[in-house]
Amino acid sequence: MEKVNTTERLTRLRELMKQHKLDIYIVPSEDSHASEYIAPCDARREYISGFSGSAGCAVITHEKAALATDGRYFNQASKQLDDNWLLLKQGLQDVPTWQEWSAEQSEGGKVVGVDPTVISAPDARKVAEKIKKRGGEDLMAVEENLVDIIWGSQRPPQPTGPVKILPQQFAGKDVKTKLEELRKELEKKKSSGFIVSMLDEIAWLFNLRGNDIPYNPVFFSYAAITSSTATLYVNSSKLSSECKMYLTDNGISVRPYEKIFDDTEILAKSLETADGDGPPEAKIKKFLVSNKTSWALKRSLGGEAKVEEIRSPIGDAKAVKNETELEGMRACHVRDGAALIEYFAWLEHQLTVEKVKLDEVAAADKLEELRSKQKSFVGLSFDTISSTGANAAVIHYMPERGNCSIIDPQAVYLCDSGAQYLDGTTDTTRTLHFGDPTGMEKKAYTLVLKGNIALDVAVFPKGTSGFALDTLARQFLWEEGLDYRHGTGHGVGSYLNVHEGPIGIGTRIQYSEVPLAPGNVLSDEPGYYEDGSFGIRIENIIMVKEVETKHKFGDKPYLGFEHVTMVPYCRNLIDENLLTRKEKHWLNEYHADIHAKTKDYFKPGSIAMEWLERETTPI
Repeated sequence: MEKVNTTERLTRLRELMKQHKLDIYIVPSEDSHASEYIAPCDARREYISGFSGSAGCAVITHEKAALATDGRYFNQASKQLDDNWLLLKQGLQDVPTWQEWSAEQSEGGKVVGVDPTVISAPDARKVAEKIKKRGGEDLMAVEENLVDIIWGSQRPPQPTGPVKILPQQFAGKDVKTKLEELRKELEKKKSSGFIVSMLDEIAWLFNLRGNDIPYNPVFFSYAAITSSTATLYVNSSKLSSECKMYLTDNGISVRPYEKIFDDTEILAKSLETADGDGPPEAKIKKFLVSNKTSWALKRSLGGEAKVEEIRSPIGDAKAVKNETELEGMRACHVRDGAALIEYFAWLEHQLTVEKVKLDEVAAADKLEELRSKQKSFVGLSFDTISSTGANAAVIHYMPERGNCSIIDPQAVYLCDSGAQYLDGTTDTTRTLHFGDPTGMEKKAYTLVLKGNIALDVAVFPKGTSGFALDTLARQFLWEEGLDYRHGTGHGVGSYLNVHEGPIGIGTRIQYSEVPLAPGNVLSDEPGYYEDGSFGIRIENIIMVKEVETKHKFGDKPYLGFEHVTMVPYCRNLIDENLLTRKEKHWLNEYHADIHAKTKDYFKPGSIAMEWLERETTPI
């Protein structure tokens, strides 16, 4: 993780700020679709700051520059930011948010600007309110992105990959049904239409996939859905004749990607027309947009009077997987588990028997090779986190080719990886040790394992949120005065984004707003990290299901989880003395299930088979 000298970039940006009469300029991480992971052409915050993590916001004044990020990235940011930057560690006591810091800098009537296409309408509203309270000028929408001007010809081109149809055998529900269900939701809300800007929502709604963003099978697009029309805004060169016919057959018209703003302005005017004479029931109501929609898109629709921000009904529907998607998740995790088992067996043999020196990237490459041999493999679902020793303490560590560590068999090895298959998306973390772990490493691992199991076996009434369940995974660490600075679980897409809202397990307040429901797919990934020493994380994918209980207090259904990840835990790191009899029983049953479902992928007597049998031997 090398530092980038940002002095010249900041100097040029400040010159442009003067030209635009700006005192402060905000550079968010997101693209125009509020994507967590972005295409290289949209990595503006990384370009201006040198910090490559997926979450954060840069704020630049004429004298200072600040980068705000969360606990997952404190370690990484401190290594990547040069001396031009102040690191705002979000969530720590007395550390201002980027909105608060921007407002502080705006005191005395200073002007704050941002590209309105890369900041959500709620975020723009919040920061504008804080700026006004501190005596700054109103937030200014700067139509041309200033970082793009500096980046110039070095900026990567816009992706041009093809859009592909996801067959019904993997989608499980056809487009016409999805549109019909969405329109019923719009009717309930008495809305004239819904403007869709989230890329994974568009891909899911139309059963289409693309490759515009690395690891996320989505494509740049917008959509507008009314009671009688469905319009997809996309570069038509990405659509094959088959794809165009498919869209036509499903009643979906196609418009150029960039025409969304022209058309939303026309839609806004149609609201004005409808507000004229005539009976109230004939009047067109507000348009709905997601609460992640860009400030620019909301402005084009006419602002507050004509637009209502809501939690996306498409996001809610997408988070509840149908039976085809759930079965696909089960199947792809068995194949993925077999690839990981073969990888860990190979890695241990290379390091301890063959005494081969392998760096973190070479190991990750081998894992990708093994995954690519599995049925329906499309690609990885994110950059593989292959980390040895102290690197494992960097929560979202990404090894760089030619500039990474040699894997030390006498240190902890953490591998967080996943894949995209036509029938599902995987995300698995296992922490291993191929030598003699320290007492603290074993203790930390076992406490994390206990939390992983506690969440897996949880039973809870319908209406419970992931916010309420978070403590189950942390309780054993808390008893020792330990914790971790990331969420316990995130939603997972079905051959879509590996991080998927609106559900999750953690302390984010939005997780309290959405109760878990049967069909939700999430990760279960507690951890523990000692900077400069080691890191532990264990991650399984779990699916919410209804469970039978002896009683049903309040006549409510009760829910629990089904785990689908099929990879053994590291026996070498488990301190059996810290496990209860019930936990040992659960562990033995889980390992027996893994053995039964994956053993046929390996030849008898092979390194992988021997490793599987050893790691799944009952405690």
